[in-house]
Amino acid sequence: MGKRNSRALSLSALTVLELSPPQMVECAAEAGYDFVGLRLLPATDHEVRHEIVGDTPMRRETLARLRDTGVRVLDAEILRVKPDTDVAAYAPMLETAAELGARYVLVAGNDPDEARTAERLAQLCDLAAPLGLTPSLEPMPWTDAKDITQAARIVKAAGRRNTGLIVDPIHFDRARSSTEELRALPREYFGYVQFCDAPAERPADLDTLLYQARCERMIPGEGGLDLGGILRALPDDLPISIEVPMQEWAKTAGAVERARRLREATLAVLERTYAL
Repeated sequence: MGKRNSRALSLSALTVLELSPPQMVECAAEAGYDFVGLRLLPATDHEVRHEIVGDTPMRRETLARLRDTGVRVLDAEILRVKPDTDVAAYAPMLETAAELGARYVLVAGNDPDEARTAERLAQLCDLAAPLGLTPSLEPMPWTDAKDITQAARIVKAAGRRNTGLIVDPIHFDRARSSTEELRALPREYFGYVQFCDAPAERPADLDTLLYQARCERMIPGEGGLDLGGILRALPDDLPISIEVPMQEWAKTAGAVERARRLREATLAVLERTYAL
């Protein structure tokens, strides 16, 4: 029970992506979360781009909501490392993340040249270090950092102390990674873990893979992923970022209702996991 109670919980931006960043902070507070994750840069060209990077009214409003609620920012999203990425161009995003109090910055590897990805990650870390930020690589099976072992290789090659890995259960499972691989990695690679569930049957095509991951995950404990095994293979004090986009549910339930239900379900999974 102690391990369950000691876990800090964060509301991921993707769970309530219909909200603006200041609204996400309010939602996290109302639903009982310790932290919130904020998407400062859109993940795709189809997403809404919020004017929060730099000295903007939305950034000031978000800072005010953070002060008023006591909610803290766990992570900021999303930096993509591509073949033509100019790492210096991410400085304003990193500065805004630091101003908001973020600890981690989520990085996606979208460059097939693994050595160049490691070099760019190292450059990001050097840019982020004076700001107290840890750029962390999240392996996803449709990106060029496909699984936990490849992503760990990139992190090791980057050779920086302020980097690491983000485990997301759906990506971890769809990449066919194993908990043995997780246990073999350095503990210092992990700063937080994402949390969700999904059907046990893996998608047979890329479109379904992407749709499940971005639009229709499942409430923790209601799917077929080995959430307990993943938790037990990681350090037992990591903050948990609950990332469960469910577009159909969102049509009938508001953000706060969904966030509360996901928080309760996550606590129930933690209780079952550590009672074993």
